[in-house]
Amino acid sequence: MKAILLLEDGTCFKGEGFGAEGKKCGEVVFNTAMTGYQEILTDPSYHEQIVVMTYPLIGNYGTNTLDVEAKKLFLSGFVVKENCDFPSNWRNKLSLSDYLKKHKIPGIADIDTRKLVRHLRDTGSLRGIISTDGSTIKELKAELDKYPGLMDRDIVKNVCAKKSYTWDKPVVNEFGTEYKEELKYHVVAFDFGIKQNILRLLVSHGCKVTVVPAQTSAKEVLALKPDGVFLSNGPGDPDPVSYAIETIRGLLGKTPIFGICLGHQLLGLAVGGDRFKLKFGHHGANHPVKNLITEKIEITSQNHGFCIVPDSLKDKDVQITHMNLNDNTLEGFRCKNVPAFAVQYHPEASPGPHDSNYLFNDFIEMMKNN
Repeated sequence: MKAILLLEDGTCFKGEGFGAEGKKCGEVVFNTAMTGYQEILTDPSYHEQIVVMTYPLIGNYGTNTLDVEAKKLFLSGFVVKENCDFPSNWRNKLSLSDYLKKHKIPGIADIDTRKLVRHLRDTGSLRGIISTDGSTIKELKAELDKYPGLMDRDIVKNVCAKKSYTWDKPVVNEFGTEYKEELKYHVVAFDFGIKQNILRLLVSHGCKVTVVPAQTSAKEVLALKPDGVFLSNGPGDPDPVSYAIETIRGLLGKTPIFGICLGHQLLGLAVGGDRFKLKFGHHGANHPVKNLITEKIEITSQNHGFCIVPDSLKDKDVQITHMNLNDNTLEGFRCKNVPAFAVQYHPEASPGPHDSNYLFNDFIEMMKNN
């Protein structure tokens, strides 16, 4: 089937459709990871985004039941140079196309993704619509004109859990070996679009985990008597998620807090910082970040379109701990007078030679000493 990707500035790409038949709007972003497309597809942080993979061959190892970060797919569409219809991997259960079809996500292949990525780097992220249902350009433009984009909208409410639940599954390798410690600490994890590997790592570090919806109040959290609170990743603009910002303010100083990605941004806003939208975001598994305390360079996994303004934290009694070496954006900070810290990247992914899991150990030490 034929497919079309139309951008808000009128740029149009025509290719071959795969996955589900249909059309969806979203913010078009590119991801520079060479592998891990199933983790990307199942990351709730990609809600309302059309993801372009820069690596040319995608789908070659298929999909399986282990490498998932959520029970469903939240992204709007998937764009690749070449879609492999004949995957080869002993864990493969479904081809990429069949996997997208199962989850009702349209895909487009056989387009010049280098040209598309260069265009997005020049213009910044653009609203777009992907279609595999035969719609005309005129029809797609009319629908795209109605799409509001991500700025100043709370889309966390569309991906977070509706009710609390407990998580007790540890990290398990492909051979079924579990990595589990005695559960000594109780962590309340906010679901702003949480990834399952975060929960697995918390359990493997000795934490009993209670996952709560994004709208949960500080009073409700403290009633659970947690040893610590985890602020998860999630999609979109942090500024409209005002209920979470107020909750975090109510928790500061009362329990240790560890945040990542959107959780990092929400903690930054809670202590008085400001946010801004990146030109085309950080999406990939190869972003260099400098730890200003150890002076080591971490190769990190990232997926976000918004950042906290570093200068907005200068007089907020916090210490900046991490900076992005590509564009000098803020990647981490910790509060000086209360037990709370956060990083902008995804430490549970550990894509580089430096293991970012040390941050989970830091969280454990913070709870132990509180």
